[in-house]
Amino acid sequence: MTITICKLIRWKLREVMARQRVSIRQLAELTGLHRNTVAQLRGADTLPGLSQGTLEALCKALGCTPFELIEYDPD
Repeated sequence: MTITICKLIRWKLREVMARQRVSIRQLAELTGLHRNTVAQLRGADTLPGLSQGTLEALCKALGCTPFELIEYDPD
């Protein structure tokens, strides 16, 4: 039996950071997250496991909503 993992929710942190021209270092400073954590979150293509506090910190630092960081694509 083959298990297919659906990637229905796309994580768009990389796109939001690029659009706002925010570096990993800058976002780490703004959020209080470690640079390695920000780098891992930026590199993810699918929604990573993250706490509500981390999501809130990212949204506050980037001036965005969670819906700007995620995209639902059923196809």
